[in-house]
Amino acid sequence: MKYHKFNFYRSTYCEFEMQNINFFDDMKAHFQSKSGSYYYYTEEGVFRYSNHWGRVANCRWKIQGIDHYKNQKYYVGYANWSDFYPLNSTDKVFYLEVDYQECKANIKRIRTDEECKEFLMTSEFAHQRLKQIQTLFKEYKWARYYEEDVDVLRKIIIDKLITTNKTLQQLKLEL
Repeated sequence: MKYHKFNFYRSTYCEFEMQNINFFDDMKAHFQSKSGSYYYYTEEGVFRYSNHWGRVANCRWKIQGIDHYKNQKYYVGYANWSDFYPLNSTDKVFYLEVDYQECKANIKRIRTDEECKEFLMTSEFAHQRLKQIQTLFKEYKWARYYEEDVDVLRKIIIDKLITTNKTLQQLKLEL
């Protein structure tokens, strides 16, 4: 599907690139949403000025370059029309990338021109796994029943979470 200013907001996934916050100072937005977000359209894509990212109506829109996103703080993001993808519960086009040094995980979308060898997931499944991984990075009480270092256990479980359909409980039991 080809996205443009009349359909990009209908059940899509997109990762916007962060832009200068003063972008809209010199321009008049083409559209303002009911929630107060501003949009400026170009031939190539869209600029968005907003204080809410992540789940946006029926879309999942992220903004890159923000380590600790704070709701209600305004950011400007830009995305090309080609950066939008359909968001549905059937297409397995997402995978998880984990940075164990930073204790962070990110959902990535395969590009059509890439040959992906990753374990692919639907958006819903990828977000569920992301939440589980974030919990594993934050908490440690679950690991006290094992005789292994918590960091070693985390890596084992997370590596399996991003490569299988097994539940978190099944993976813990296998340890």
